[in-house]
Amino acid sequence: MNRHLPRWAAAIAVCAALACASAALPGAPAQTLLKPLPLTIAIVWIATSARLVSASGQFDPKAQGLLLLALVGSLAGDLFLLREDWFVPGLASFLVAHLAYIALFARGQRWLAWRGALAATLALGGAMYALLWQAHLPAPLRLPVAVYVTAIALMAAQALSRARERGDRASRAVALGACIFLCSDAILATNRFVAALPLAQLWVLLTYYGAQLLIACGMVAGAGAIAPQPRPPQAIG
Repeated sequence: MNRHLPRWAAAIAVCAALACASAALPGAPAQTLLKPLPLTIAIVWIATSARLVSASGQFDPKAQGLLLLALVGSLAGDLFLLREDWFVPGLASFLVAHLAYIALFARGQRWLAWRGALAATLALGGAMYALLWQAHLPAPLRLPVAVYVTAIALMAAQALSRARERGDRASRAVALGACIFLCSDAILATNRFVAALPLAQLWVLLTYYGAQLLIACGMVAGAGAIAPQPRPPQAIG
């Protein structure tokens, strides 16, 4: 099932490296072509060759559909953000992606079981939103950005909860990807609304592609892995 994973992962990584290199050259025409390419390859991979299965070993089309929806939403966001004046459609597209990831990470798992992770991601999201507010985030964006920050914090918290319950390397890779995604968006928001950061576009893309690659590969590599079940209480006496 996963024998082709290294080839696809390598293809995505190479295209991501090229996109990051083009980002180091502001205004390079190649960026318009290269930026959407890594996610496009990931979508083709998941749609045509990768198969997600449930813990029982059965093909799980809903999980596959949710992963594809998250990648398509992210690709749409990439395309919208190629233009400065399409920030809101880009934000909405990535919101759809994070909601799909939340639903995907919750399949077969308890909802936000690790309260410490939830508190940590919400605290980080709240601190980031406070920084944006202090930097005079435009009034029309305050509610949409608040919704988005909450969604990505919940996405990361659910991924961390899933990794803690399953305890396998693949789920930890997914959780790491979710946390890196949170960092990527923090860099993007800081650069756009707070202060210009050196090589911001390069760092945003490096973290963004790394996050997406970890999530996609982790989901495929861990397909069918059975999460550890809690031990039944032992009878006393």
